[in-house]
Amino acid sequence: MSREFFETVDDALHGFLPPALRDFDSHRTSMNLKVWYEEGREHYEVQLVSGPALEVGFHAEHKDAGRNDDVLTRLVDGEKGWRKVLGRAPKTGPFLGRQKSWRRVSEVWDGEGLTDDAAVEAAERLGAYIEALEPLRRGTAKKLRA
Repeated sequence: MSREFFETVDDALHGFLPPALRDFDSHRTSMNLKVWYEEGREHYEVQLVSGPALEVGFHAEHKDAGRNDDVLTRLVDGEKGWRKVLGRAPKTGPFLGRQKSWRRVSEVWDGEGLTDDAAVEAAERLGAYIEALEPLRRGTAKKLRA
């Protein structure tokens, strides 16, 4: 993986999102791309994790563990709806790293042999997470299509 891989994810993501969700903030490095709307500690991410593997999904990374649990509860309460879009692959629960108070809704892809095409596939999948979870994260029932 390289910074260019995550630049490709960032660039491609815009094309997979409806106009109402294209105005996001992002930060990318050679290890990840983070995307967020008004609250950076609640963000969508494609990141390289040990394995090597690629994690795609959503993270709640507040300092307060209770706040992370509240965010995850709101998303899990709407799980029936987002499972129709995202399928069985996403796992919910503790963050994959050392921060035990952080929470996630994400999936992990085997990182061996991932090509530049995987960057576009990751962007498409991250877009699906955003469309499925962002209305729940915001506490709105409506779809964010424009």
